Amino acid sequence: MSDVPAVAGYAALPARPVDPARFTEEGLYAATRRPVESASTLLPDAYTSPEFHALEQERVFATGWVAVGCTADVAGPGACLVAEVAGRSVIVTRDRAGELRAFHNVCRHRAATLLPPDAEHVGRGDRIRCPYHAWAYDLDGACLGTPLFEGSDIPAGQEAVFDTAPARAFDRADHGLLPVAVDSWGFLVFVSLDADPGPLAAHLGDLPQRFAAYRLEQWLPQRRRTYDVAANYKLVGENFMEYYHLPWVHPELSKVSRFSDHYRWQGRGMYTGMCTTPVSRNTDAGGWDGLDPVRSLTGQDADSGRFVWLFPSTALVVLPNHAFVLFNRPVGPARTVETAVLLAHPDSLEHPDRDAALDQLEKFWDLVNRQDLEIVERVQDGIRNPAYRGGRLCFRFEEPLHRFQNMVVDRMVGVHRVPDGDAEEMTRMFPGDRRDQPGSATTP
Repeated sequence: MSDVPAVAGYAALPARPVDPARFTEEGLYAATRRPVESASTLLPDAYTSPEFHALEQERVFATGWVAVGCTADVAGPGACLVAEVAGRSVIVTRDRAGELRAFHNVCRHRAATLLPPDAEHVGRGDRIRCPYHAWAYDLDGACLGTPLFEGSDIPAGQEAVFDTAPARAFDRADHGLLPVAVDSWGFLVFVSLDADPGPLAAHLGDLPQRFAAYRLEQWLPQRRRTYDVAANYKLVGENFMEYYHLPWVHPELSKVSRFSDHYRWQGRGMYTGMCTTPVSRNTDAGGWDGLDPVRSLTGQDADSGRFVWLFPSTALVVLPNHAFVLFNRPVGPARTVETAVLLAHPDSLEHPDRDAALDQLEKFWDLVNRQDLEIVERVQDGIRNPAYRGGRLCFRFEEPLHRFQNMVVDRMVGVHRVPDGDAEEMTRMFPGDRRDQPGSATTP
């Protein structure tokens, strides 16, 4: 018999630990499937169990589109980035016609890894060459040279050693690199390990229309940082999705992104979306000012911050004068490697003191991000406690979490669907006027 005290609704939550064989059962997630006003969080095992993590890699990360980098990283033929998706290394590059290409980072001969994780170019002659036996591949994945099998690219004077006469029924055309689906939107590159992933446009939903005025395809990376996070990637995302924690975790940010200025901003698509409007001016602690805004922005776009969590693991923040992206790579149930990229449009980079402005923006985002990571690591510590079996969602503030967690549940139980959005383009997250801010004399 459990020693956990009787709490309303608590008995309906799964006991811990959960049998991993149940992770694909719809009934296990009944409390999370309820309408948001009566729902509970995703079960704790989803953040702590190695078995859940392994299954999630296959059912979430290997079955849909995942943002892995920036288009500027693969700007021309031979430029490349190496990403890890669902524990598998993938090469993204451009072929000689400028088309995006992606391949499993595996030689077709004896499976050696072709390029290291930090590779920025495929190599000499714009060819991908295996470091083991020198098999070579073109930028479209075609096999170009196989020294032992067909006599190509043999070191001078060693022709007799590489006599190919015994080789039978070998055709280079059958041994090209293993392809991976790849596409882009704006400044983001996506890959999918699924053999039939469906169009990226279906995954993005209405985001391309919502961001049309920003001309995101022209934005360029300016600063990068990497963070090693002792927490599950979903905790990183769920923290990003809500402003409930803002006054207590982010005293500096709450001065330029006021508690009462937040709205839900999400339509149909595999994402959660929020915005803050209007964007407040900098304080002594920093803020989002500095660079000039993109000249094509008008109306609300010219004075709003857009915050989007792209399923499954990418945070996208777009302001009128810069963007901030967090690529989150889960490497275990309690560890995430996060790559932060600060980007700007060429209009904004015309600012006469752009380097100082970029430095200030990077410093401010680093402060905000470190505050977030400290708190999510504390959540990871707490969620390991077997006494905790899940918590009640605060429905008004945490609807985006409910949306995201149900996307995860969908994939875990084998359902593939794109959620619809709100009826209104913007829904105030905190009804009432600005006196509703926590700490106000009129706050209930």
